[in-house]
Amino acid sequence: MTQFRRTEMLFGAEAMEKLKNARVAVFGIGGVGGHVVEALVRSGIGAIDLIDNDVVHNSNINRQVVAVLSNVGEPKVDAFEKRIKDINPNIVITKHKCFFLPENSSQFDFSSYDYVADCIDTVSGKIELVLRSQEAGVPIISSMGTGNKVNPADLEVTDIYKTSVCPLAKVMRQELKKRRVKKLKVVYSKETPIAPKDAAVDPKSGKRLIGSNAFVPAAAGLIIASEIVKDIIKKER
Repeated sequence: MTQFRRTEMLFGAEAMEKLKNARVAVFGIGGVGGHVVEALVRSGIGAIDLIDNDVVHNSNINRQVVAVLSNVGEPKVDAFEKRIKDINPNIVITKHKCFFLPENSSQFDFSSYDYVADCIDTVSGKIELVLRSQEAGVPIISSMGTGNKVNPADLEVTDIYKTSVCPLAKVMRQELKKRRVKKLKVVYSKETPIAPKDAAVDPKSGKRLIGSNAFVPAAAGLIIASEIVKDIIKKER
């Protein structure tokens, strides 16, 4: 019995072949994106691109699937590569040690992807991902804000123009409308962000840090992965 046999029991051999032949790019592999990667790899995706320039920090351990004390300081793409190969040695991994920005978007061949998962934080980068994906005719799903939220049951999948409450979704609606983007599948939370009980400030930037936990980002990542798997399976050959 292979490591994907239980999944094949649910979806069938043809579906598993589609997943095996698919290449998915995950932009941002932190709290949300890391769980996207984990679930896709465990679902039998055949090729995956990891895009992130960050290293594992001690503060990531409370919510990021790849973060443990023994790999603090290691680039996340390298830490994930080892973890992924231990799940599926045959998967094709392409690592990009960079933050995705409009300035470096030309380095990526979006036409080579079967799906794009947008799990980055910067609005300019998220907009560029949407524009480049849609220009290439590649499906994309975007994560909205999960920080300062505690109820994973408030997460839902919808179109960006049907979102509410989420501050990041509001900005994305406005910016995408300006660019005449008609639709975008997103995962967002209807929960109103709470004020952290212990507010902290980043000593480098001076910005107030956002609180997070082990379950809301993880739930968002698993939902994104499930949407990608379902869409790849139902796609005609």
